[in-house]
Amino acid sequence: MPDRRQSGDRGRADDVQRQARAVRIGFRSALTLVLVSAVGVAAFGWPLLAAPESGLAHAQDAPWLFAALLPLLLAVVVATISDNGVDSKAIAMIGVLAAAGAALRPLGAGTAGIEPMFFLMVLSGRVLGPGFGFVLGALSMFASALLTGGVGPWMPFQMLSMGWVCMGAGLLPGRDTLRGRGELLLIAAYGAVASVLYGTVMNLQGWTYLGGLSTGVSFVPGAPVADNLGRFLVYCLATSLGWDLPRAALTVVLALTLGPSVLRALRRATRRAAFDTPVRFADAEPATPAAPQGDDASAQSGETATASRRNPDETPASS
Repeated sequence: MPDRRQSGDRGRADDVQRQARAVRIGFRSALTLVLVSAVGVAAFGWPLLAAPESGLAHAQDAPWLFAALLPLLLAVVVATISDNGVDSKAIAMIGVLAAAGAALRPLGAGTAGIEPMFFLMVLSGRVLGPGFGFVLGALSMFASALLTGGVGPWMPFQMLSMGWVCMGAGLLPGRDTLRGRGELLLIAAYGAVASVLYGTVMNLQGWTYLGGLSTGVSFVPGAPVADNLGRFLVYCLATSLGWDLPRAALTVVLALTLGPSVLRALRRATRRAAFDTPVRFADAEPATPAAPQGDDASAQSGETATASRRNPDETPASS
C-alpha cells in the first residue's frame, strides 16, 4: 500500500504545478507596450522641453492623448491575444475586474489617499500579466471616471498611470514559482512603491498649470530641466505626500490581509478558463465494431465452440 502522506505531498505538488500562470508577454505585445509607454512618457514630459510660447496647459493635449490611447489599448489586446492565443474568456475577465475596480474607487473618493482599488489592480496585474494588466488598469480608470463624473483633462493621464501600475505588477519576478508569504511581501512592497509613484507621475500632469507663478515650487517655462525637476520634487513633498503615503499604507494592509484569498480566486478563475492550455488537434481513432447482442451473440459463440472442437490446436480467427 502506498504511503498516504507521500501521495498527499505529491497531490499538493501537482496542484502547485497546475496553478494558472500569468498570460505571458510575447514579441508583439511587448512592442505595443513599449509604444504606448513611449507615447505616455512624451505626453507627461513634453512641457519640460517645450518653449515658453508653445502653450503648456494639458487641457489642450488631453483630447489628442485620449484619442491616441484608445487604439493603442486595442492594439495591446490584439497583440496579446495573437501571442498567447487566449480567447474571449480573458476579455470577459478583464471586463469584470475593471468593473470591480471602478466600483472600489468611489469608496474612498481619494480622501487622504484612501483608494482601495489599488490593491485589486496590483493583484490582478500579477495574475493576468503585463499586457492584460495594462489594459485592465486603463479601463478601470476610464470606467471609474464615467461612474464618478471625474471626466476631465486628467483622465487619459490617469489611465496611463494606472496601466503602468498594473503592468509593473505583471512584470514582477517569480510569477510561476513564487507563492505564499514571499509572494505577498513582494506584492505589498511593490504596491507601496507603485502607490507613491502613481501620485508623483500624476503631479507632473497638474504641476504645469502652475507655470508662471512667482513661487518656489511653480513650473518655469523654458527653464533648464534640472531646475524644474528640483522645483517639482519640492512641490511633491509639500503637497501630495500626505495622500501618497496613506494610499501606500492601505495598499500594503489590504494586500497582506486579503491578498491570499484574492490571488487564489483569480488563479482559480484563470485556471478554469484555461488561458495557458495549448490547443492540439489529433487524428480521430478508428471506430471499434459494436459487440453483438442477443441472438447474434449466441450464434457467434456457438460457431466459435464448433470451430474449437474441430481443431482444438488452433485459435479461431473470429475470437
